[in-house]
Amino acid sequence: MCRNIRPLHNFEPPATEDEVAAAALQFVRKVSGSTKPSQANQAAFDRAVAEITHATRHLLEELVTQAPPKNREVEAEKRRARAAARYAG
Repeated sequence: MCRNIRPLHNFEPPATEDEVAAAALQFVRKVSGSTKPSQANQAAFDRAVAEITHATRHLLEELVTQAPPKNREVEAEKRRARAAARYAG
């Protein structure tokens, strides 16, 4: 999985539209192999980001869990600790 795409389900507060759109953008970049599409591909690229954003929002709205919501700050600290361990050596 792309390291820049973060889990968005089961957080308090819920994922924002910006977070969902950023994840969709990262996904399209990864799949297309391009961070900045050519002018010829820009419309298809933008349409894919919009469609994936829409589908992701619906997915997040429909998912159910019995687990308590995760705390954003705690999860961010865990990510920082993993990154520090990964790049320490």
